[in-house]
Amino acid sequence: MTKRILITSALPYANGPIHIGHLVEYTQTDIWARYQRLRGHDCIYVCADDAHGTAVMLRAQSEGITPEALIDRMHAEHLRDFTGFGISFDLYHSTHSPENFEISQEIYRALRSADHINIREIEQAYDPVEGIFLPDRFIRGTCPRCKAADQYGDSCEVCGATYSPTDLINPVSAVSGAVPERRQSEHYFFQLGDFTAFLKQWIHSGVLQEEMAHKLDEWFSIGLADWDISRDAPYFGIPIPDAPGKFFYVWLDAMPGYIAATRHWCAKHGRDFKDYWGPDANAEIYHFIGKDIIYFHGLFWPALLKGSGYRLPNGIFAHGFMTVNGAKMSKSRGTSITAGQYLQHLNPEFLRYYFATRLNSHAEDIDLNLEDFLLKGNGDLVGKVVNLASRAAGFIHRFFGGQLAASLGTDQAFYTGLLQHQESIGEAYESREYGRAMREIMALADQINAYVDQNAPWTMAKNPEQQEDLHRVATLTLNGFRVLVTLLSPVLPELARKSLAFLQTELSWTGLAQPLLNHAIQPYSHLLQRMEKSQVDALIQVPTETATAPTGNASGKAVKAPATASPGDDTSTISIEDFSKVDLRIARIVAAEAVEGADKLLHLTLDIGEEKTRSVFAGIKSAYDPASLEGRLTVMVANLAPRKMRFGLSEGMVMAASGPEGGPFLLSPDTGAQPGMRVK
Repeated sequence: MTKRILITSALPYANGPIHIGHLVEYTQTDIWARYQRLRGHDCIYVCADDAHGTAVMLRAQSEGITPEALIDRMHAEHLRDFTGFGISFDLYHSTHSPENFEISQEIYRALRSADHINIREIEQAYDPVEGIFLPDRFIRGTCPRCKAADQYGDSCEVCGATYSPTDLINPVSAVSGAVPERRQSEHYFFQLGDFTAFLKQWIHSGVLQEEMAHKLDEWFSIGLADWDISRDAPYFGIPIPDAPGKFFYVWLDAMPGYIAATRHWCAKHGRDFKDYWGPDANAEIYHFIGKDIIYFHGLFWPALLKGSGYRLPNGIFAHGFMTVNGAKMSKSRGTSITAGQYLQHLNPEFLRYYFATRLNSHAEDIDLNLEDFLLKGNGDLVGKVVNLASRAAGFIHRFFGGQLAASLGTDQAFYTGLLQHQESIGEAYESREYGRAMREIMALADQINAYVDQNAPWTMAKNPEQQEDLHRVATLTLNGFRVLVTLLSPVLPELARKSLAFLQTELSWTGLAQPLLNHAIQPYSHLLQRMEKSQVDALIQVPTETATAPTGNASGKAVKAPATASPGDDTSTISIEDFSKVDLRIARIVAAEAVEGADKLLHLTLDIGEEKTRSVFAGIKSAYDPASLEGRLTVMVANLAPRKMRFGLSEGMVMAASGPEGGPFLLSPDTGAQPGMRVK
């Protein structure tokens, strides 16, 4: 039976590029959408840029352009990268759209009319330097629940708690570094607790993975607090009706972006919007998201829909995080790889396939091991799949005029046996067990390759009396190849397109029941080039750190001088205005110790005067015995924002230099310097 299905992915923020961590989700969603279409369902896949918020506003200001210009540019860049990776959106929209303004305000009015909105004055963080109220994510401090340091103002990445920014311990502005002031402001709240009974039942109704439902259960133990849905001007977002100077918090209008994109698509294609989002809609709706935003989609979103009269989704599927070579993506290690950087070096289908081999129906984290990525891509896709076509096509054109045999003869049973696995693989796709689907498909590839090796068509080609057998074996091999590329098509759409053009047939799930017989094929040309190790290595681009211009957060690493630099190089110079912002201080190393589990780091406790100490992680273990450092004076960057690392909080950066001759070498002041002195 044909189903009507609407699929969405979480909306990428319009403040930065798409990176390969994002692509886990969009690849997972795209595979499922392509599979549904392959099975003949009426399936649309919509998404949009999350275009609002202070981060967008501030970035636009820093570039000297309007927020609208910035989000238009980012929309084009995001769509370019998604298209490059074969993500088959039916519509890629924006939350800064007329439909979303209308729908977000409509939802708010419905909630207000039903008495789910209250208004009250709150004490709010205000940046006295920038002259703005600080959004939650622009305040950093210690979590009031678990006491983890360097957490966002709205939620803790360590324990998952959500809270008001004013609850943070020792907050600082992430914009200016100033200590926020507390000022009164009238805010609008959505009374999430009104929906407690409904949500307790709904999250365990099968719409969520059980591990996600159990995670959300924790919220009910402390009670569902009112959700602050307003922000004060200046703010780039959707105005709250009848509330001058007030705007919706970005999350309030982000999730309605799913509805807005659907409405826009329906208007363009003559469809009835109510078939998807109306209370009596007959479509199935599925959201694919990361597990870090499950509380927005598993609690706030269904409550908003329930309270405003919209239908609820049929499923919300959360995935885990991605690491590279076993660690979080890191700019300093060169593993924070953007989609654009990847596309400069490698075929995106290799990454789509690797993700598929790692993904299942649970919210488990996955690792992109680059060595395994190289071996699996070349071994499975080139070695096991594409080589079947190249081996068999030559015989068909050399001996049989490019025409497949009229019958599989005694090998019909072998072909039928391959198809016995088709529905099992389909069920794995349906249940998002992509790893199992890939294993089953590669097991079929192994069977077909074993068939080729056993029949040895290269030997048959030398014997005129075995021409009929050669024709049959080559025909079976190419039909087996067709089975593989059809089953792989949700994961590898471009390989499937090229392969089926070579075979001169259409993509069809049910069409596999009839093998291609007495059928002309095109001459073979390369369908997928092997990856070279140099291409994979080129993905890792470790940035050069310079001793003259430390930037960004404290990295826990010593600063390295460039190996070669001339006075006129633009990359080795900064303006005096920029340099004046760097607060260099003399520090005494009070204690130094190795960091368990880290090959390069030492943990330093630094005395910076006035009875103050700083904790810093520095990548100098290879050059120094920790005991030899205690009591030594060095130079540190004192005004870097603290950075939470796997081993603890790093509150600065020590200065060091290195080059071809060795290092790192800690910078030390002359005799007479004292902790706390400024370096001028």
